[in-house]
Amino acid sequence: MQTFEELESVVRSYSRGWPAVFKQSKGYKLWDIDGKEYIDFFGGAGALNYGHNNDAMQEKVIEYIRQDGIIHSLDMGTPPRKEFLEQFNEVILKPRNMDYKVMFPGPTGTNAVESALKIARKVTGRNTVISFTNGFHGMTLGSLAITGNSSKREGAGVPLANSVFMPFDNYVEGQDSIAYLEAYIKGQSSGVDLPAAIILETVQGEGGINAASMDWIKQVDQLCKRWDILLIIDDIQAGCGRTGTFFSFEPAGIDPDVICLSKSIGGFGLPMAITLIKPEYDQFSPGEHNGTFRGNNLAFLGATEALNYWKDDAFSKEIKRKAEILSSSIDNIIEKHPGLEGTKRGRGFMQGIATGKPELAGEIAAQAFANGLIIETSGASDEVVKFLAPLIIDEEGLRKGLEILDQSIKEVLAK
Repeated sequence: MQTFEELESVVRSYSRGWPAVFKQSKGYKLWDIDGKEYIDFFGGAGALNYGHNNDAMQEKVIEYIRQDGIIHSLDMGTPPRKEFLEQFNEVILKPRNMDYKVMFPGPTGTNAVESALKIARKVTGRNTVISFTNGFHGMTLGSLAITGNSSKREGAGVPLANSVFMPFDNYVEGQDSIAYLEAYIKGQSSGVDLPAAIILETVQGEGGINAASMDWIKQVDQLCKRWDILLIIDDIQAGCGRTGTFFSFEPAGIDPDVICLSKSIGGFGLPMAITLIKPEYDQFSPGEHNGTFRGNNLAFLGATEALNYWKDDAFSKEIKRKAEILSSSIDNIIEKHPGLEGTKRGRGFMQGIATGKPELAGEIAAQAFANGLIIETSGASDEVVKFLAPLIIDEEGLRKGLEILDQSIKEVLAK
């Protein structure tokens, strides 16, 4: 690790928690340069739902490169771009009766969020955007302005404006946060201007695996419709099947105005993001929002191949089955280790254990790494042990990883 410590910026983070040089990966496993094997419960922070080096995606990318296919194309037409747009419409949008224009804003999640904020402000002529406590939406200035994490916000170095934070579902136990939100919106002396948009994650990933109830999500949607506010769903981490359905909001039956996707939309772990915009709000002039790398053709190839998982409901059912195993295992771990003071959080295959003593989560993750499991923490105080294993992990791998975690918790609590 000496090279990284001497030559790389101190801003690096994951390499501090996992001090190894990783050389190879496949499916749900990684190997370091010494040959040590690790089970991956991190999944590229949610960018590897389909696992490392997926065979079908890998073959498509290699074949395309060998044929001297166009790699960089900005927003010019290419066969991979055309095929992705057609397949995404046929496999994802049409079966769900969803009508959206697909925008390629640049290849990262924060690009998708920035474009969503811009279009909401352009369409409505308003400036304010309401987001929620513990929300995380990206690291560029517009996205940071609607991100709750104080340590991330401090890195901006300038005032972060045009945003208002409201309590997420059950942020304060017993509080009716919807009534609170609407009171502020309609109150003539509340100090809150009518917003251009409300943006939310149905399951807050970086914020601590906080899952909103379907009823609460429906009420936010209804509130937006009553007040002519655009609803933006940030599905960057919770989408692409992470909660069991392709979009995390599907069980709520809502109809968002704008949807942000990134991370696993590229299938293969290559940078890609899309912003889905209802046709009536697709009002950007040509080039008004752009990016040099919005034509990542290798990502289009992986993204199109990934859509094969969604041509029927078999994959979704398999995710839900493994989510039940994960959920019951978390219950058992919490019961088995009362010193953890643990609480289960999340939904689907996006779950976590909140520890009553925040420092324990980091210690558990470090011990798990030593024992051959890669798992991260999240939450305002990094108090949540967060499960983001690739969706393709088999039951054997899932149970083995959970056994390593169980042993790691035992060892930490015994210190």
